[in-house]
Amino acid sequence: MKVFFKSLLLCLITACLTAGAPPQNAANVNWKKVKVLVYTKNGKGYVHDNIPFAAKSIQKMGQENGFTVEVSDDPTIFNEAKLKDFTMLIFTSTNNDVFDTDAQRTAFRRYIQAGGGFVGVHSVTGTERNWTWFKQMVGGTFVWHAKNQVFSVKLIDPAHPSMQGLPKVWERSLGDECYFTKELYPGIKVTMAHDLTSFKALDAADAEKVKQYSGPYKDLFPAVWYQNFDGGNIWVTTLGHNKEYYQEPMFLKHLLQGIQFIASQSKKLDYTKAYAQSKDAPVRY
Repeated sequence: MKVFFKSLLLCLITACLTAGAPPQNAANVNWKKVKVLVYTKNGKGYVHDNIPFAAKSIQKMGQENGFTVEVSDDPTIFNEAKLKDFTMLIFTSTNNDVFDTDAQRTAFRRYIQAGGGFVGVHSVTGTERNWTWFKQMVGGTFVWHAKNQVFSVKLIDPAHPSMQGLPKVWERSLGDECYFTKELYPGIKVTMAHDLTSFKALDAADAEKVKQYSGPYKDLFPAVWYQNFDGGNIWVTTLGHNKEYYQEPMFLKHLLQGIQFIASQSKKLDYTKAYAQSKDAPVRY
């Protein structure tokens, strides 16, 4: 029995120590050259209480791994001169309209076209709901979620670098929100999916909505994905509603590996490839 508890304690300690450490395949990332902007602005409506915890956890990742983190909720940062400084932009539970002007939206789009990276967390799919290009870039737009409860997600692509070391069936033991997305963009590549058969507290009304909003999907619905869109590299996780997850080792591993994946895909920005002169210019596929 003592041996068992010693082994258990060792496993827990190891998990805590490695939660903020880079994934094993991070050798191709020079973290010292990586600078990220954590953007936290929300429009009118619901604002998640996890945002300061998410920002703090990413700042800690930067300290532990050697990359630079700037946190801002100021949309005036979205201009070409300032965005050139960043390897990637991380939107943590942003929601509704997060830009003040179309010039800022165009600057954001041109950054992506220049090869900029983007990481979206949780309610990022509820961001800029009336901007078609943004919805395509992020992979879709939020439509509804079941009430916060325990359920599981399943790995769809366990070989993907951002999925290293995650459970094949990952129970959201602290509870979470299963996000349903409409206007799913066909270019996304799903790495993890909500298990729609695993809800622990689904009432009859919500069960009907799950059937309604799951659309062509039956038992699994996209939860985490990536894509290359309009010149930029995109990684999105819809997980992470509860603020406690931003201190939970496995979720932090999940988030860091998404950041690492985008960093590994990033190259020097090339604004000669940024063709959009307005936020709604047609995409050059």
